[in-house]
Amino acid sequence: MAADRFSIVIERQEQLERLIKEWGVVPFFKNGIKGFSIEEMTPPQLLFGDEMENGPWQWKGLIIGNWESAYGKFFQKKAGYVSLEWLPDFINWRRSLYPLADETLDARHIHEVLVENESMLSKQLKVASGFTLSRKRSMSNPDNPLMPIVNKKNGMAFDALIAKLQMGTHVCIADFEYLVSRKGETYGWGVARYCTPEAMYPELFPVADKVEGRSPEESRQRIVEHLQALFPDVDKAKIEKLI
Repeated sequence: MAADRFSIVIERQEQLERLIKEWGVVPFFKNGIKGFSIEEMTPPQLLFGDEMENGPWQWKGLIIGNWESAYGKFFQKKAGYVSLEWLPDFINWRRSLYPLADETLDARHIHEVLVENESMLSKQLKVASGFTLSRKRSMSNPDNPLMPIVNKKNGMAFDALIAKLQMGTHVCIADFEYLVSRKGETYGWGVARYCTPEAMYPELFPVADKVEGRSPEESRQRIVEHLQALFPDVDKAKIEKLI
């Protein structure tokens, strides 16, 4: 039963990795399927870790580094994992929904810069793509203080574009890098290092070979049927919306 599946309590990294391998698709945050998220299956005090113990938020880089799953904002522009077993079908489907050729010039430029550099920290990619680190949508105009300059390439605009590129599986997250204190201890939320799936998982390309010629729609149906078999009590429409 789906309810039994989602009553799992995640307390160890190895446990989460087993779920990713078994389920193939694991959203990090709450979504349209009640209970189907790391957030809902993890004790609140452990989700983002504490002074005594790390939790799923700190495990992200370690799990990515085990090369068994991809991580990014894949689910309604929110983060989650897709196992490498299911990633080719996931890419096959998502890139048909979000073809790179249909993205804006700015989005395509971000992607081009990332391809040229293979992997980049979020701040590096922002600057190299011509965006500002500021999230302000307007800047002061020294020539006319009453007419601020529209800042179309602000940090918020970049965040929206990089999220959509992840939804299309054109970009994923390769790691998280943390600030280090004078004592040599890491702290903070971690800065994302972006990469393309082609650079991160070259063995999965060309995707057409890995999916054995399945059409994007056939890949979508394969993923939906897999999740339906795992969670028969979940409305099929909710699974389809998530995928």
